[in-house]
Amino acid sequence: MSTVRFEGIARHFGPVRALLPTDLDIPQGEFLTLLGPSGSGKTTLLNICAGYLEPSAGRLIVDGRDVTAAPPRLRNMGMVFQNYALFPHMTVAENVAYGLKVRNVPRAELSRRVDEALRLVRLEGYGGRAIRQLSGGQQQRVALARAMVIEPAILLMDEPLGALDRQLRKEVQLEIRRLHLARPRTSIYVTHDQEEALVMSDRIAVMRGGRIVQIGSGADLYERPVDTFVARFLGESNLIEGRVEAIADGRARLAVPGLSAPIEGRAAAGLAVGAVASALIRPEAIRAAAGGIEAGVIERVYLGEIVALRLRLDGGHEVWSRRFAGEVPAGDRIAIGWDAGAVSILPPAEAV
Repeated sequence: MSTVRFEGIARHFGPVRALLPTDLDIPQGEFLTLLGPSGSGKTTLLNICAGYLEPSAGRLIVDGRDVTAAPPRLRNMGMVFQNYALFPHMTVAENVAYGLKVRNVPRAELSRRVDEALRLVRLEGYGGRAIRQLSGGQQQRVALARAMVIEPAILLMDEPLGALDRQLRKEVQLEIRRLHLARPRTSIYVTHDQEEALVMSDRIAVMRGGRIVQIGSGADLYERPVDTFVARFLGESNLIEGRVEAIADGRARLAVPGLSAPIEGRAAAGLAVGAVASALIRPEAIRAAAGGIEAGVIERVYLGEIVALRLRLDGGHEVWSRRFAGEVPAGDRIAIGWDAGAVSILPPAEAV
């Protein structure tokens, strides 16, 4: 396992600033996910780490050693690609063994390590099969085994589950997390899928416009986002816009047109009295409350044990609530409320 440090790493493609100067420390054995939309810079950062791209500025430090100019083969990193990049003319075992053969590992040791890698990804007995005989999930596990068999200090994964269907993605997410817990190693994972990030990561770095907007645990980002972009990107969110009336003791009060009373909540950094801001209220925080705010029920969506309600407040503001089916009141109008401790007052996202 290794520590990784990006010091002022940036990358330009002509006039396009794909990655702004970025500082990032990844402790030994951490599973860090780079989460963001297309064009946010996450794959650029990963490819610089792997050695497939040279940075336009900055340094990459691994275990205290500057590897910025080192070729990929000298970085002791394993890479799992989105398209698997398996060799169709080789068997499963031959694919897994490829990196070991390049490193001239003795045959007996090679065979032992291939068997161990296939056991880790639960593909014992599949070594002699052709790649075309495997399902998508099995092929992805072969790609994982091939990356892990060389025993890299750092494991890099670039949206490896993008080609899988939803149910299979969930299964492989848990498989990757299981493998990380069984054999911890410094891992950097790229995705635009918030569920993948929440399921697998120790920390998540949310990226936008070539820079890291916020970094922390999934709980940190979900419960205390720094702005409306992070709130929207991580989890379902209701954002009600207004103007900041007051800020005191880490709390803010937001005046909202059409609502008779202001909304109070945790004050995020960057707020100013009189400025435009938004109240973030997660759907699960909205509940029926006698004497609360009147809301019209616009839509009911049955999701099994959960029912999602689209509600319209005075002034035309719409919010979603998610409640257990047995908790949902009947009728076209209900009174709702929320715990002020579950509300955040957020600044708008900075322009890119």
